[in-house]
Amino acid sequence: MRRVIYSRFGEAEELQLIESDMPVPGDGQVCVAVAGAGLNPIDWKTRKGLGFAAQQIADRLPWTPGYDLSGIVTEVGDDVTTLAPGDRVMGLVGFPSGGGAYAEYALARADELILVPEEMDLVEAGGLPLAALTAWQGLFEVAELEPEHKVLIHAGAGGVGHLAIQFAKARGAHVIATASAGNSDFLATLGADEVIDYAHDDFTDACYGLDVVFDLVGGDTGHRSLHTLGEHGVLVTVPTVTADPIITEAENMGLRAHGMTVRPDVFHLDEIAELIEDGDVRLHVETIYPLDAVVEAHRQLQTGRGRGKKVLRCQPTYAE
Repeated sequence: MRRVIYSRFGEAEELQLIESDMPVPGDGQVCVAVAGAGLNPIDWKTRKGLGFAAQQIADRLPWTPGYDLSGIVTEVGDDVTTLAPGDRVMGLVGFPSGGGAYAEYALARADELILVPEEMDLVEAGGLPLAALTAWQGLFEVAELEPEHKVLIHAGAGGVGHLAIQFAKARGAHVIATASAGNSDFLATLGADEVIDYAHDDFTDACYGLDVVFDLVGGDTGHRSLHTLGEHGVLVTVPTVTADPIITEAENMGLRAHGMTVRPDVFHLDEIAELIEDGDVRLHVETIYPLDAVVEAHRQLQTGRGRGKKVLRCQPTYAE
């Protein structure tokens, strides 16, 4: 079988596609023929040696990246009773130090996986878990978003952002999102009540008294967003590299701000799958790359541009 590795931190060219032995599931594990592996910002940041995940794998290179996967169970460990060969599954696997999804076959713990709704394309499903769980946990666990709250979501057209808009609307919130002018109509179809063109309009002029800001950009955007919060509002900032200064500034202003790190949770993922089954949420996959185009996929991923998700098609037998 083929899998992607990198032996040192660096640019996208460090990614190599190699031949490898088939993985064999141990206790509590299953082997999955990977249909789709989600491409996420943490993937390129870790590849460059940035962030908390890179610190955990620095002495374990070469390493196979990828935390999102979908596919077909091919083999189960002796003690696995919840899944069987032939099951269509998806999950956030091996997070943060295991990884392994950029491969034709990968191991995952059975308790990391759920069944893929029949309504979902199996390859595209690989782009859902990490982005969806980040949006879900950020909005509902950390920010405690409630119906009628006013929420500002930065980078609304991105992988996490386009799902966060839909989750917030499903909860009954009033949703404001920032995006480029070209994505305004796209966000409207997702349910955004207001869209702010970040290139031409200052969101701090348009927003005030907000209950929640969901910051997927960090840095200066996070700092400026503090000025849009109401007295009891809260900002959740996702990029870890700039979280601490934003949180400190919020404390100095007498406001609340929190960082967050996503975690695997099959119960949350099941709730999200139900919303997809009911037609209340849809995953938008912009581009599907074959596994041997992983270098180009990472180059595009690193630009931060695009709508929704990018996914690797890991099994050549799965058509686009």
